[in-house]
Parts: sequence; structure tokens; C-alpha cells
Amino acid sequence: MGARRSNGCGYEVHVRAASSVEDAVCPDCGASSTRVQDRYVRRPAHSTVVGRAVAVHLAVRRFVCDDRGCPRRTFVEQVDGLTWRYGRRSRALRTAPERIALALAGRAGARLAAGLGVSTSAATLLRLIRALPEPELDHAPRVLGVDDFALRRSHVHATVLVDIEGHRVIDVLLDRTSETLVAWIDAHPGGPAPPGHEPQADPGTRSAR
Repeated sequence: MGARRSNGCGYEVHVRAASSVEDAVCPDCGASSTRVQDRYVRRPAHSTVVGRAVAVHLAVRRFVCDDRGCPRRTFVEQVDGLTWRYGRRSRALRTAPERIALALAGRAGARLAAGLGVSTSAATLLRLIRALPEPELDHAPRVLGVDDFALRRSHVHATVLVDIEGHRVIDVLLDRTSETLVAWIDAHPGGPAPPGHEPQADPGTRSAR
């Protein structure tokens, strides 16, 4: 580990690391292998430390799968808690934007991320939300927040639904029409009634005094 002055922006922390395990598991067949074909350095983007940028230089190995019946001949080892297949960010840097996105969604989330030193955009945060597995939702929240946003330069719009009391995004609708919103509410009973669909009082009943 060391610190190096960046281009007029103070110091950035450089971390050089390598896995110490002797084998790795093939992601397709689950077979363990110790045969190394190649080595190279990955540089996943990482979150800041005490306000300084962090550059990770991770030495990884490409293993040969020993299972002849496996369609994958080689695979690259992954470091738990740091990397995943084809990931350009560390798990910590991926988790932070996901949490920000679930709490604040697009533009507000991007502003908070910038203040925390996390480089992202409103569109990226919304893509992270859509990529997450959908939570099991058997009924709508008691207080539902609804907002629309632009997907492509104000030409294509979508709708984000937020559980106001739970402080989390619960769904993203692919348009901003009232018909789609009403259909979603009808499919998730227990929440607020759509505008114009509130139950009407029976004119024949009178309140007791």
C-alpha cells in the first residue's frame, strides 16, 4: 500500500494485493483447480478512503478447469468481498450506489453520491435499481410515493414507486400513464386508492350521532 500525488488533486491511495489461496472453483461445474494458465492485474474502481481516491491493483490468476466434461476450459479467480465476474467496480463501490439508489432514486441520489466521493449518475442509479431482484411485495405500502423521470433525453419516461414510510424504492414502471399506475395498484391491494377510484359512501347510510 502507498500514497501517490495525482494530477493536482491531492493524494490517492494505491493498494497492491493478491489472493493467497492455492486453488479456485470453476463457476460452471464447481470443480476445484490448482492449475494456473496465466496471471494479470485487475484494477477495479473502489470507494474513497478518508476523502482520498483509491486505486486497487489486484493480481489474479486464470485457472484451467480439470473437468473434461465442463464447457469452460479456463476461468479467473474471484476475491470474496471485492470482485465478481466482469465487474469493473469493487463490491463495496457497487453496494454503496445501490443503497443510495434505493433510498433516494435518481437525481437526489446522484447528488448525495457526489458528496460522498462516489462517481455515478442519476441514470446509472436507476439502472442499478432495475437490475436488482424484485422484492416480494404482496400488498402496496400504506403511503405510496409516485414520481416520473426521463429515460432518454426527455423523450421516454418511466415512473418510480417509493414506499414513503419504509424509505425504499419498490418498483419502476416503464411508462408514466395513469392506466399503468392503476393496474399496478389493483395488482397490489392494501395500498391507497387510485385517483378517481376512492370508495363512495352509500347515500342511504347516515353517520350515528
